[in-house]
Amino acid sequence: MKTLDIYEELKGNSYPGRGIVIGKSADGKSAVTAYFIMGRSVNSRNRVFTETADGIRTEAADPSKLSDPHLIIYAPVRKLGNKTIVTNGDQTDTIYELMDKQQTFEQSLRTREYEDDAPNYTPRISGIMHVENGTYNYAMSILKSADGDPSSCQRFTFAYANPVSGIGHFIHTYMGDGSPLPSFEGEPKKVNIPDDIDEFTDGLWNALNEDNKVSLFVRYIDIATGAEKTKVVNKYTK
Repeated sequence: MKTLDIYEELKGNSYPGRGIVIGKSADGKSAVTAYFIMGRSVNSRNRVFTETADGIRTEAADPSKLSDPHLIIYAPVRKLGNKTIVTNGDQTDTIYELMDKQQTFEQSLRTREYEDDAPNYTPRISGIMHVENGTYNYAMSILKSADGDPSSCQRFTFAYANPVSGIGHFIHTYMGDGSPLPSFEGEPKKVNIPDDIDEFTDGLWNALNEDNKVSLFVRYIDIATGAEKTKVVNKYTK
């Protein structure tokens, strides 16, 4: 698979929706993830990321403008021991709770389907990173309808053991703008991952469509020590 320039990939798509990137920095020292949200409506744009004890949550930038919290208020990132869970919905909590009961990432997601937002049936995208004793692996998942047919839920999981330095994988909800919105197709895209968290954060934020971007989360985890660096960017403020 060809390695894509993540910034050019984002610049070429005005509405990828929500997206997850997971990989390893070019110097091989850091486990890396990024999660972004976008919005077309006032309700979906009216959001910020706020840091919590074990990750981040979405909150209304202006509570007076919040018309429907369903599907837009959730915890995209949570930590469970040496695992970091990243998703585009409240399946974060499902993964956290069921993995805490010794179920696997894949097993926990069998209890969920795509979002109930007809006619889009937005895919649920999820990722999990496992950093322990100097080792690192990750997995990604997408739950989607059968080309817009809600009678069938299609489940795909992609696992990456001993990730290659400088390489990550990018999965997002939509192929582009449209009505209804076309769901992501294929396996996660192979993309480049730099060493520097500031460079990656700035590059991603600047590449996202100016009108539609809302918030961005980036984390670098030192594979040897587990130390974390986190950056959060919000277009709107509380």
